[in-house]
Amino acid sequence: MYYDFFGFREPPFSIAPDPRYLYLSDRHKEALAHLMYGVQGQGGFIVITGEVGTGKTTVSRCFIENVPDNVDIALILNPRLSARELLSSICDELEIPHEISATIKELVDLINQDLLKAHAAGRHKVLMIDEAQNLSAEVLEQLRLLTNLETAEKKLLQIVLLGQPELQEMLALPELRQLNQRVTARYHLDAIGKEELPAYLRYRLSVAGMRGDIFSQRAVNRLYRESHGIPRLINLISDRALLGAYAEGEHEITTDHIRHAAKEVRGHSIGPAPSRTGRSPDRSQYLVVAASILVAIIGTAWLFDRWTPGESASTGQSLAEPLVGAVERAEEPPLVEAGETSEPLPEEPSVAGELAVPDQLLDSVSAFQVLFGIWGRDYQPAAAPVACDWASGQGLGCLSRQGSRRSLEFLDRPAMLQLQDEAGNTGFVVLRHLNSDTAEVALPSGNQTVSFASIERHWFGEYRVLWRLPEYLTGDGFYGNGGGEQLWIGARMMDLADKHAGSRAESDRVKRMEAEEQIRWYQALRGLTVDGIAGAMTIIQINNDLEASIPRLKPLQSEGRE
Repeated sequence: MYYDFFGFREPPFSIAPDPRYLYLSDRHKEALAHLMYGVQGQGGFIVITGEVGTGKTTVSRCFIENVPDNVDIALILNPRLSARELLSSICDELEIPHEISATIKELVDLINQDLLKAHAAGRHKVLMIDEAQNLSAEVLEQLRLLTNLETAEKKLLQIVLLGQPELQEMLALPELRQLNQRVTARYHLDAIGKEELPAYLRYRLSVAGMRGDIFSQRAVNRLYRESHGIPRLINLISDRALLGAYAEGEHEITTDHIRHAAKEVRGHSIGPAPSRTGRSPDRSQYLVVAASILVAIIGTAWLFDRWTPGESASTGQSLAEPLVGAVERAEEPPLVEAGETSEPLPEEPSVAGELAVPDQLLDSVSAFQVLFGIWGRDYQPAAAPVACDWASGQGLGCLSRQGSRRSLEFLDRPAMLQLQDEAGNTGFVVLRHLNSDTAEVALPSGNQTVSFASIERHWFGEYRVLWRLPEYLTGDGFYGNGGGEQLWIGARMMDLADKHAGSRAESDRVKRMEAEEQIRWYQALRGLTVDGIAGAMTIIQINNDLEASIPRLKPLQSEGRE
């Protein structure tokens, strides 16, 4: 139909749950992270809820395609079943032979035996139930009983419930309080934000083979009003709008196309509801509305005069402060103040001066302890003599290089420098911050601010820095499995393309590249070795560009970061 007209390889706005078309908005990334975190946990229940059409099923398909190799998934799509029918369906999905007339007890015994065999073989079983709001309280209680089988370390069955918001209401029922207490991770999937809609449209168009934009800005605004950010409605309306534009021979989607498409998708109820009496409002009604608006404006002005902007009246908490999920927070290395490291250091550095070498220097073990302390890690050399081997178990990489001040500034990480005096005596300092001609360093006596020149005259270029390993290398989070590298790279390249591409067309071109080509594009942009491999230098620069919350060499106040 309209595919050839617009240059598509396939329909860009199909409502089929194709993981290729999953636009990883912040909300979808968090939902996937909760799923991956939960499935690698200690069993129990994971609950993902969201309104109709927000992408729950698509997220679950993406999750299924990227679970660790040792995970076996049983998927139930039609949960309108009795307890015995559900258990029989679970046996079918897990390929457990059973009699059609088997009782609930017999089915439970068979499932338990299969779980024990799987555990002995190093396998992990996961049961996923879509549209779980349709489960009865009796069936939910039976599911809870299935999770009773456990070892000393963990439960043997993980159950994922995906459903509409009513599912949370069901779990809050008194008779299901035991099940509700076994939920180890839960997340509510919201609609796409207005600011994300243009990127969502461009992403789906690019996957389908389209180059450039075909939605006018006014059309995008109208599309958001009509869809309220619900992905399924966005897709349905966009598909009809493309068909309408094709019928008119137009290559740009306008507000009229969106308006007519929305009427077709949602019927003629779009817009204000008609008056029940059939009469138009009289002048007195308009005066009441105007008076209400005036009162609201006066009240708002009074509140702004009394409250500090950006703070909540009840708590004083900043209204702009993002609410970040526990999973995401757990993946970020905590930034600690000097007094929280294993080497107690004064909070305020002394006045800039000259560094005395080697009298003021650290030994290598103490330097590593301070460096790990900056990253919030308590390094105990007696338990792990090789510091860099210990780092990988903490989600950190250890990079040793030869370079110059420019190399340190490029990496923008606190660094451990080896210094040497004229007699050949060596020692270490930890360079915490570097600002113009001065440097804040960690010494045995504490933090001091010294001239960088007094360091540089004893430094022959050797340094070590720590850097945060991506989740696909550590086995943590959504990307912590064999297929996670391309997803991790792809998600970040979407943001980097928007940030650094010279035009929207260039951004779309980069997003359509294979992962290796995207890496080459970024390496060339940043002056790195162009080899298409996401090594330490490339990952470090990606985190710098995307302003990851990690320790930096450049002072926070001079960079405008928080």
